[in-house]
Amino acid sequence: MHIPDNYLSPSTCVVMGAVMLPVWTRAVKKVKEEVSKRKMPILGICAAFSFLIMMFNVPVPGGTTAHAVGAVLISILIGPYAATISVTIALLIQALFFGDGGILALGANCFNMAFVMPFLGYFVYKSIKSKVRSDKGEYIAAFLAGYVGILAAAFCTAIEFGIQPLLFKDAAGAAIYCPYALNVSIPAMILPHLLVGLLEGAVTAGVYAYIKNMAPGVIYEGKPTSKKPLYGLLIAMVLLSPIGLLATGTAWGEWGSDEIKDIVGYVPNAFEHGFNFSTMMPDYSVGGMNEIIGYIISAVAGVALILILFKILGSAKKDKVSDNNIEKVI
Repeated sequence: MHIPDNYLSPSTCVVMGAVMLPVWTRAVKKVKEEVSKRKMPILGICAAFSFLIMMFNVPVPGGTTAHAVGAVLISILIGPYAATISVTIALLIQALFFGDGGILALGANCFNMAFVMPFLGYFVYKSIKSKVRSDKGEYIAAFLAGYVGILAAAFCTAIEFGIQPLLFKDAAGAAIYCPYALNVSIPAMILPHLLVGLLEGAVTAGVYAYIKNMAPGVIYEGKPTSKKPLYGLLIAMVLLSPIGLLATGTAWGEWGSDEIKDIVGYVPNAFEHGFNFSTMMPDYSVGGMNEIIGYIISAVAGVALILILFKILGSAKKDKVSDNNIEKVI
């Protein structure tokens, strides 16, 4: 799901970044208006959750891997605009420090996972919830919203991959960037995510139920807003994160030059002469350290960076919204 650099042309990256600019601008404005200073840490916890859930790779047919995102869950909990901010920060930290997703491709990755996924998922959730007014119906709505949301994100990713060989070729007719056309990229992304969607839906419904019971103030006005159950969830996810190492293989469309050459028989020009950015902990590893320990340290580092960033943002925020007037966001 994370598009690396050099799979998309610079012009595609610019267009996707330009599309996201008004989305980010609107999201920042809505968060300033609707989220109180006291609730800003909740956005950080949600961003940390998304960061961690994306470390839990699962094997999918074809020998590749995939992961849940958590964007629809966050949208249901704190609203789609706040979800855009939270998931964007998670994706930014992943790209800058762990090499998971490209720097130039950040706009495209945010469009797929921080815009399309939370907004469409939120619409599905609200539509179903309005027709099935019960706790069971609410959880079914959350499950289906998560399922539809990740399928939509996968489809958008497939389109962005698939248009590259149609638009950008060298003099010999070889693809300069991603070499997979739409007839390959769409089924390669959609079919595995039909299964991964079950995981995304289960995570969305299950964690929503957990928060509804353990920290209802995140969802409802006037209810207890203890963060201990939320931090407990993050700690458990950090400790369990090495489970993501059990899935062997690389996620579809995230191969390096050597793997691409083995698959298609040549290395696209951009892979040899394109943009390269070295990160501190590539692939969530720490040089010279045991793989499992390095993965846990990466998880701790990512969560710490996200929580510190949102702590700074919360401290700088002028609280124009009274805690007593926060509206229920779902």
